[in-house]
Amino acid sequence: MAEQKGEHKIKLDKKYAEALAFENYPAAPQIEGVWFHALKKNRSENGAFMEYVRLDERGVQGLPGQLTPRQISVSWAAPARINAFHIHVKEEQNEIWCVLQGQLTIWLVDCREGSPTLGVKRKLVFSGEQPMMVYIPSGVAHGYQAGQDGATLLYTMDAQFDINDPNEGRLPWNFFGEELWDEDRG
Repeated sequence: MAEQKGEHKIKLDKKYAEALAFENYPAAPQIEGVWFHALKKNRSENGAFMEYVRLDERGVQGLPGQLTPRQISVSWAAPARINAFHIHVKEEQNEIWCVLQGQLTIWLVDCREGSPTLGVKRKLVFSGEQPMMVYIPSGVAHGYQAGQDGATLLYTMDAQFDINDPNEGRLPWNFFGEELWDEDRG
């Protein structure tokens, strides 16, 4: 929270006034090449329907950027599980993530040499209640922590997973600082 100086119309006792801080809402840092796309859940009395992607011969249609899917996978995260940090460097492997159920706190960090946003960290909170897609380019470290009920992640890649030679470099979960994963206690 950021401190705010100045006069207030409502006067507080000194011990409360000295401890008072105000939230600020700076613009979220951007990472070159990362894009977002909101998805729409169409609800009815029978449940809900959501369109994930439309494909044609050029790849995914109607998104802010291009991706030609080569594999679509699902990952289930146990409650409070930290799964970080992954980074694809052997070959190009770009991904689109979408949380279908539960909640993930996602961190992205630009590690690409020469990138105009090198070192920029971006926190996202995605949930199945309000589905969003995020495009993660190669060279951007990514990881998540599942919420208290766990989470289901649907992700699309423009490369196929090779169990004999995985293109999934790892950095320690706390490489960018343990505080990234601290609970926001408001």
